[in-house]
Parts: sequence; C-alpha cells; structure tokens
Amino acid sequence: MAMTQTFTTQYLDLPAGRLAYDDTATETGLPVVLLPGMLDSRVVYRHLRPLLTAAGHRVITLDLRGFGESSIAWDDYSPAAITEDTLALLDHLGIERAALVGNSYTGATVVRAAGLAPERVAGIALIDAFIENLPPTAVQRALFKVLGSALVHFPAVWGTYLGKAYPTARPADFEEYRTAAVAALRTPGRKAATRAYATGDSAPTGWSAEVRCPALVLMGEKDPDFPDPAAVADRQTAALKARKVMIDGAGHYPMAEFPQATADALIPFLHEVA
Repeated sequence: MAMTQTFTTQYLDLPAGRLAYDDTATETGLPVVLLPGMLDSRVVYRHLRPLLTAAGHRVITLDLRGFGESSIAWDDYSPAAITEDTLALLDHLGIERAALVGNSYTGATVVRAAGLAPERVAGIALIDAFIENLPPTAVQRALFKVLGSALVHFPAVWGTYLGKAYPTARPADFEEYRTAAVAALRTPGRKAATRAYATGDSAPTGWSAEVRCPALVLMGEKDPDFPDPAAVADRQTAALKARKVMIDGAGHYPMAEFPQATADALIPFLHEVA
C-alpha cells in the first residue's frame, strides 16, 4: 500500500500479547502518542504524522489490541485496557511525559489516562471521540447492535462505512487504505476482536471528571457518526474544560481527510502544553 510516510514497526511484548508501534524518536519536542479508533490501524495517521514531525515533535503511533500489526487475541479490548497499554508503552520508551491523541473509540482511552496518571500526561486531544456522547435513543441502540453483528459477519460493511466517513476530501490513497482495512477484518481469528470493539462500551461515563490537564476537542463538521457533531463537541468541551475546533467538511477521520487543518489546530496546542 502506498502511503505518505513509511512506518517502521517495533514491538512491545506484554503478558497478554504483543503491541506494534512506531516511533520517530529523533525529534526533541514534546512526545505525542497517536491512537487510532476501533477496527483501524496506526496507518490512519499516515498524513498527519509527517506534519507533526516537521513541527519538531517526537511522534509515536500505536496499533490497538487485535488490529494493525498487534497480536489478535486478547482477553480485553476495552478503552480502559488500551489505557494500560498506552502507559506501558511510555514506560517502555522511557518517556516521562507526553501528549495523547485519541480518535473515536480511543478518545475515552486518553481521557482515562489523563485521570489515572496526570503526572505522565501533558495534555489530551480528542478527534471525533465518543466520550460524553449524546445518550442514544432506543432506535439507535437497536441499530448499533445490528451494525455490530453485521461487521463481524460481513466485513464489506466496514468498507461501506468508510466511504461515508470521508464525505468531502478522500486522500489519494483512500481506495488502497479501504481495501486493506476490509481485508484486515477477514484475517483468521479477527472476528472475536471485531465483535469486542463493535459491541463494547466506547463511551464510558464519569472519566472526564478526573481530568485536570489541558484538553483539545477536534470534531469533523460532517461526521456521520453523530446526528449533531457540534453538540457532541460542546458536551466534551464543557466536561473537559477544553478548547473546541470544528473542522469544516470533515467526517470521522479529519487527520486523514484534512490533515493540514488537523495539524493547524493540534500543533499550537502541543506547543502550549509542552
């Protein structure tokens, strides 16, 4: 797959499995850990990472449990478990303090990390995150259940979703990326991980109250995951006492659809928290 920047895979072995990550390592600015959303890989940051690196930041991207180049079988795929993975990675790399960026499912992860280990987290940024979401209606809950089951048994559904999640400006390598993402769901053994993510609690409550560090909320103005993206962003902003930036025209993955606009919002925030 042709990508904007090569990812050099390194591994962290934990008692429950192996995590894949990459680390630019050479920059001296505040380290930044980028976490993808569910059913995704760290490659989703392929267009944003070079912009952050050019701004002087050490950038680490992590594949979540069960996806990317991380091992598939784990006993827990929750945002809380991924929090422990993120902090373990900081320990492994000898990083005392970093900024954490979470997209979608891992928005809850970075919020949890900031509450559990405030001395390790300089600031957090949420990109189209599910935490502090509007309460789902009964119809929405039923729809989520149906879609979760469909993703497990019919991976092509994920490809259809990705087509809607980039409503305005698909990157030039989008079709290659989408093909690889659907193929990943067909990997032997992946169904259990897919089911855990698709049916798990991606928006736990109460975690935002523990956050004391600076926070930035980034939200795509046309995110199809939310009936009212701006309202969800407002809820997150209020709960985290954060700064809000709406990215015009963007869907659920502005870091790939509008990487420059995402960087323009993120880099000043990173400089401030550093």
